[in-house]
Amino acid sequence: MTPDDPATIDEICITALAEAFRGDGEVLCNPMGPVPVIAGRLARATFEPDLMLTDTIAYAVSGNLPLGGDPSDFTVEAYMPFRSVFDQVWSGKRHVVMGASQIDRHGNQNFAAIGPYRKPKAQLLGLRGAPGNLINHATTYWVPNQARAFATTVDVVSGPGYDKLAELGDSARFFEIRRVVTNLGAYDFETADHTMRLRSVHPGVEIDRIVEATPFDLTIPADVPLSRLPDAEDLRLIREVFDRNGVRKSEFR
Repeated sequence: MTPDDPATIDEICITALAEAFRGDGEVLCNPMGPVPVIAGRLARATFEPDLMLTDTIAYAVSGNLPLGGDPSDFTVEAYMPFRSVFDQVWSGKRHVVMGASQIDRHGNQNFAAIGPYRKPKAQLLGLRGAPGNLINHATTYWVPNQARAFATTVDVVSGPGYDKLAELGDSARFFEIRRVVTNLGAYDFETADHTMRLRSVHPGVEIDRIVEATPFDLTIPADVPLSRLPDAEDLRLIREVFDRNGVRKSEFR
């Protein structure tokens, strides 16, 4: 990165999402959507080489696969159809990144429907197995528009939060919301009561803007660091290898 070619917000968010995989080792990195997929591939290419990645369809692959890559772009390591993913889910060897149409301070997430579930204003993806799957492994959420998605309560619980899982006691011991990354900052739940905490703020974003976009009580430490900027190698991989066509930028319009 040079002063004349600085990181843009999409690249800062990708780097923040990639950081969520730091220390994971040999797990299935299972991001969903262009920005999370680039982030997972960036993490493996730079600091987390043991991650298992797929082509997002049916194969575990090696190498730096670009978005939309064809079979000539990668080496197949194993057949990985969707039914095989459940073996990783149930064993806990998975870290998923999903979207969130709504998310609250406890980490309850909704991408099923807006409004009453029996007669919603908008039907979205549905529960998609999230209530049962997420109890077994780490989960990170990607939220392109914080002001729209952060909510006091969610209309439907697709992904359970820490308050819901507390009712299950020891059965929920493997549950973890690792990170929430938005267009404004990165968040975690590393507080005594497992409620959302501001972990880092993206360069150029004021704390007041984060507070304005958050309708619930958010833990804000006295000293909040800036989110890590992508270095020159990160930018090269994002721009020239993983996403040469700039697909990632569509989520920021």
